[in-house]
Amino acid sequence: MSPQFLDLSFDLPAHNLACDEALLESAENGESGPVLHFWESPVYFVTLGYTNRAAIEANGAACAAHRVPILRRCSGGGTVLQGPGCLNYALIYPIEVGGALNVGATNDFVMETNRRAVQDALGVEVERAGHTDLAIEGRKFSGNAQKRKAGFFLFHGTILLDFDLNLVQKLLLPPSKEPDYRARRNHLEFIRNLPLSRDEVKEALCRAWNASEKTEVWPRERVEVLAAEKYGRDEWNFKF
Repeated sequence: MSPQFLDLSFDLPAHNLACDEALLESAENGESGPVLHFWESPVYFVTLGYTNRAAIEANGAACAAHRVPILRRCSGGGTVLQGPGCLNYALIYPIEVGGALNVGATNDFVMETNRRAVQDALGVEVERAGHTDLAIEGRKFSGNAQKRKAGFFLFHGTILLDFDLNLVQKLLLPPSKEPDYRARRNHLEFIRNLPLSRDEVKEALCRAWNASEKTEVWPRERVEVLAAEKYGRDEWNFKF
């Protein structure tokens, strides 16, 4: 089943996170189908994984000094810094397609498809590392996570292109949980930018997922509701 692709970024962090969840809900409710969504925030913000604690994962004082808000996404995984130079993709896809019947199978299905796509575009070996990372020579450029419903899953992730890696070091604390291959390296030693353009990455992923049809349809009302009542509220963002 081929997804459509949606290239849509919002100015406000809450709306970017809300859109991924709203697209999943729309597909689950039968209002839309599979979609591959690309977005990039024009402003910096920290995104906690669903179960992360802000006090443990983010440098709160540094975030406040830089006026960088801290939000929580609906999926698991670790804490990341978003902003200019960090391209995001979100794949909303039916669970029964591709053998993605559980969390592990979905990881294998999506991560291997993305790994091959980036490797073919770049022309150098790309590794699957940890549980849901993509790396080159042991240095991570993409972290990923998922959220599941009964019929569809949301698998989304970051791809560092021309990101300010020094800011990651300033705003994020060492992660509370890290994959073995990180080997206690700090952020600057562990992460890297990918030497591809935005268009090259988008084209590679669209080709890999056969997402050739562009759409400009998205669940506007649901995005606004989620942004206002969930992602824009401290009750959600600092619930742990």
